Amino acid sequence: VQLQASGGGLVQPGGSLRLSCTASARANADPAVGWFRQGERKEYEFIAGIRSSGGVTYYGDSVKGRFTISSDNAKNTVNLQMTNLKPEDTATYYCAVGEYVKSVWSGYTYWGQGTLVTVSS
Repeated sequence: VQLQASGGGLVQPGGSLRLSCTASARANADPAVGWFRQGERKEYEFIAGIRSSGGVTYYGDSVKGRFTISSDNAKNTVNLQMTNLKPEDTATYYCAVGEYVKSVWSGYTYWGQGTLVTVSS
C-alpha cells in the first residue's frame, strides 16, 4: 500500500487548507487512517483519525473544533480540512494506515511521505 499526501503549502494565520491522503490499495476491508504531524520538536503528534468507511472521528486536543477529517471510500481518499490555522500548526503532515485508529504513530503499518504546511504572515 502506498500513500500519497498532498495539499500542503503556505497559508496566513486564520486561513484554511485541505490535505488529502490517497491510498494505492486497501490494506484490509476497512482500514483506519490517521493524520499526524511533525513539527520543530520532531515528535509525531496525533491529529485525527477515521475508518475508511467513515463513522466515528478522533481528534487531537490541539486541533479539536478547527480540523475535520472525512473519508471518500470510493476514492480511497481521506481528507483533512484545516481551518483557523495558527503558526503553531506549522509542521510536516503525514497520513498513515493501520488496522485501528490509534493516537501513536507506531500503531500504523503504512506511511505517506508527508506534506509541509507553513502558517505564517
